[in-house]
Amino acid sequence: MTNTETEAYLRTELRQIEQWEHEQKDIFFWEKLGRLPFAILDRITPKFIQDKIGTALDELGGYIQSGGRYLISKEQMYRKFFPNEEGDQGPALERIGQLPLGRMDEIAKHIIETSSKTAAVQGATTGIGGIFTLVIDIPLLLGISLKALQEIAISYGYDPTEQSERIFIVKCLQFSSADVVGKKAILEDLAAFHSGEKSNQVLSQLQGWREVMLTYRDNFGWKKMVQLIPIAGMLFGAYLNRSTLQDVAETGRMMYRKRRILEKLHADKLL
Repeated sequence: MTNTETEAYLRTELRQIEQWEHEQKDIFFWEKLGRLPFAILDRITPKFIQDKIGTALDELGGYIQSGGRYLISKEQMYRKFFPNEEGDQGPALERIGQLPLGRMDEIAKHIIETSSKTAAVQGATTGIGGIFTLVIDIPLLLGISLKALQEIAISYGYDPTEQSERIFIVKCLQFSSADVVGKKAILEDLAAFHSGEKSNQVLSQLQGWREVMLTYRDNFGWKKMVQLIPIAGMLFGAYLNRSTLQDVAETGRMMYRKRRILEKLHADKLL
């Protein structure tokens, strides 16, 4: 399939992503405050809830290592692009990568929309029971987030079953909840992927996955506080889960979109 997108168009889209990256480095005061309640409430959180959070951390490590139960069906995603064909891994991903950027964006945005609605419903449901239902909420939201990021990866022609892509996905998860210093460091890590260098330096960060999830966990600070009041927890749970998923998925879309644009420019020898 011939790429008909012009250099001017691709470079314009690339500049928009770089502007988005720059904006993400600005951390707001309320984002810092959002981490405080977790430290305070940790002292009164029952041990079985803390154990469940620890299990979620371990599951993320398992996801990086082998994919585990979080891996999605690639064939279902292929049918979104090629509804009348049976998906075959290699050729299907190659063909997706050669599609116009607009078609990839269309599928990715649909994934963000549907995943956000799922996360909102799940947040409202688990918010009914107050703080104790956080035991259910954290692993469920983690699963929805990882599923959305894997589907977005396929939307831009990348295989989320590869270990290097699973690391990239977790980095996107980390980026969406990091502070300004963390975002800058993660962008530098992801630069190796953007330049096509799946370097040993990035792969060696496999051992640092627990820090990723600890940062992700901190985002639940305000939610835990509000979930002390069951009904309020339902409303706030729906809002926070939706906004959290949107942030995570939009990060994935921008990062994978940037990689695809750079590869298109490189393929046409425009870089």
